[in-house]
Amino acid sequence: MRTPFIAGNWKMNLDRTGAVALSKAIAQATLPEGVEVGICPPTVYLGDCLAETDGSPVGVGGQDMHFEPNGAFTGETSGDMLVDIGCRYVILGHSERRQFFGETDASVNKKLMVALEKGLIPIVCVGELLEQREAGQTQQVVQEQVEGSLAGLTPEQVAQIVIAYEPVWAIGTGKVATPEQAEEVHADLRSLLESRYNTESSSKVRIQYGGSVKPGNAEELLAQPNIDGALVGGASLQAESFLAIIEAAQATR
Repeated sequence: MRTPFIAGNWKMNLDRTGAVALSKAIAQATLPEGVEVGICPPTVYLGDCLAETDGSPVGVGGQDMHFEPNGAFTGETSGDMLVDIGCRYVILGHSERRQFFGETDASVNKKLMVALEKGLIPIVCVGELLEQREAGQTQQVVQEQVEGSLAGLTPEQVAQIVIAYEPVWAIGTGKVATPEQAEEVHADLRSLLESRYNTESSSKVRIQYGGSVKPGNAEELLAQPNIDGALVGGASLQAESFLAIIEAAQATR
């Protein structure tokens, strides 16, 4: 059975005081057994959040990374740097990175290879735009993103990654895919992985849902057979709501 994984993507939010308080509240909460929990703060607060979560089950991750280990890449953070300070995860190919910063499947693939080499757990994001869903292109778009982002991976490597399906039209909009809509895409993703790799590897890949996940809809979404957790945006900025989503994940096991 796949362990549910709830990760909070804080994006470009909070100040230092707020980041410390939030990470402390999550780390000191009584977290349910059988649910993996991670937080991905802004890069400048990673050290503070790692200090607050030290010794707790809560893992910390970066929101992006560069594929080069070092060099003249102003403003970037390498995988080595994330590992050096104690990060466990890294988000790759988030739709906002694709939309606003020119991220492509090819660049995600290069980062993914390095993340795996460094021992980070990559959370690889895929998802369609509203016009693509309305045109009936969801399956095609998601398949192309998965195949491009995961190109060259072995079955053993695939089993180590996390995929986050995040319909772009549902991110931060208050809209959310119905459990049936989300499960349909997650099931398609599982079938795609099985056809490209093998049943053993595909069955190990955790596929999160991301897109306006809240305490009120989390349990119904997470009860779906191929939804293995959530990549949570706005609701992860408050300890109460984030912890409620974690509890919902435990309730569906």
